[in-house]
Amino acid sequence: MRPGPGGCCCRRRPALPNGCVANGELKNGYVRSSPAVAAASATAGSQIHHVTQNGGLYKRPFNEAFEETPMLVAVLTYVGYGVLTLFGYLRDFLRHWRIEKCHHATEREEQKDFVSLYQDFENFYTRNLYMRIRDNWNRPICSVPGAKVDIMERHSHDYNWSFKYTGNIIKDVINMGSYNYLGFAKNTGTCKEAAAKVLEEYGAGVCSTRQEIGNLDKHEELEKLVARFLGVEAAMAYGMGFATNSMNIPAIVGKGCLILSDELNHASLVLGARLSGATIRIFKHNNMQSLEKLLKDAIVYGQPRTRRPWKKILILVEGIYSMEGSIVRLPEVIALKKKYKSYLYLDEAHSIGALGPTGRGVVEYFGLNPEDVDVMMGTFTKSFGAAGGYIGGRKELVDYLRTHSHSAVYATSLSPPVVEQIITSMKCIMGEDGTNLGKECVQQLAENTRYFRRRLKEMGFIIYGNEDSPVVPLMLYMPAKIGAFGREMLKRNIGVVVVGFPATPIIESRARFCLSASHTKEILDTALKQIDEVGDLLQLKYSRHRLVPLLDRPFDETTYEETED
Repeated sequence: MRPGPGGCCCRRRPALPNGCVANGELKNGYVRSSPAVAAASATAGSQIHHVTQNGGLYKRPFNEAFEETPMLVAVLTYVGYGVLTLFGYLRDFLRHWRIEKCHHATEREEQKDFVSLYQDFENFYTRNLYMRIRDNWNRPICSVPGAKVDIMERHSHDYNWSFKYTGNIIKDVINMGSYNYLGFAKNTGTCKEAAAKVLEEYGAGVCSTRQEIGNLDKHEELEKLVARFLGVEAAMAYGMGFATNSMNIPAIVGKGCLILSDELNHASLVLGARLSGATIRIFKHNNMQSLEKLLKDAIVYGQPRTRRPWKKILILVEGIYSMEGSIVRLPEVIALKKKYKSYLYLDEAHSIGALGPTGRGVVEYFGLNPEDVDVMMGTFTKSFGAAGGYIGGRKELVDYLRTHSHSAVYATSLSPPVVEQIITSMKCIMGEDGTNLGKECVQQLAENTRYFRRRLKEMGFIIYGNEDSPVVPLMLYMPAKIGAFGREMLKRNIGVVVVGFPATPIIESRARFCLSASHTKEILDTALKQIDEVGDLLQLKYSRHRLVPLLDRPFDETTYEETED
């Protein structure tokens, strides 16, 4: 029986420990959306979209918007960067002849015949473009990163090469930039009290690695709790989220292995892949045709020159992509992984706690079986208001990483108060603290996300990403508007994150908002009012108010049918 749009043709599955439903017998096939559904989708919004239609792999609507850049805006953006580049070369010429004072790092005179250590294009960009808007970053806050923060006021008298603090504090700035998705980053409540108690008992640091004398009972408790939360056999905690990726991927794959990485993966995944020594091939962002083509070629052709089969094929994806606000098409990735007998590494840094009915991430969001993901990675730095990261999966995998991962063998253990913050917040999310606070926070985040995204779209801004993603990129495009937007928002007591090259493509500069359960409707309405005002002031409302449904792959209901051994 062919399932309808958004449905599936499987029997009800038994519940797993983390509340998800097993889908081992699900037939992985696409269905074509009906004309009625397509028409309803076309009238549901007012943007130029690539709308993902729902097939048999999806149990819920899956809508993502990536409106095309208007041609005039793209041309003017390139012209703007061209003008800035010309002026940059002119200023470098003036600095060379000491007509303009040179602030940046240069080679010493006695090293002038050496190969240049500093000079490259990104250094040119930093010197001549980044310095114009540097005041939008590294703003020091002096409070808890909650719904509102206090920011230390500073000024520059040399065009952002250096800053001086005025001694004034900008109070109650609405925080639209922190990854405090569930609002646990605060200095009151049960988490604070529990962390303070552990600090008094254990102290602040461990001063050793887990393999030596730094393995506390709290670490063991945390790892058992994480495994239970994720619905996997075992888990291991690490002291740094970035290192969880960059140090564990080289322990899993090496020379003779193939890594298939999404083109928009985080820098930690990119670094881990490069350090591994494995061959890396990139597929287009969330594009399953591109991924399947690479998988087919890997199976058919094997390794270059020798044509031997790859030792392992590892697919690297993220749950929520932190610059795009998009959610991985996990049901399709798992279907491809099963079809081509490869492994899957899922980075849930932004999605754990932020997605799913009970905050268990993108796996629960899609109602999938955690056992279908070979390596589940996530961080405690966002939804849990703490620090560090984790790897979850089969017990054999975790036992292997305990002895082969550089993060496990050489890194100092997590601080005890930080561990207690994670344990307390995770138990709250799971409802094991005897309250419904965790469930209410997850629901509040989902409501805030949909409300904020809908209002921005109604105002006429181009917004990227999935409608359920708490990461909301608002497109700015032009280089001059990056700094202007950040400054104008701060004048109105709104703290935002603006992002440009090289963190994004050179013409896709943006402001990135991060929603939190701690944001009240009044706070969001205040922020939206100011965003609307600044959008009119800077002429940022680029949306052209047309919806174009797109089924970006040919229909074939057997494309992702799982193959038998």
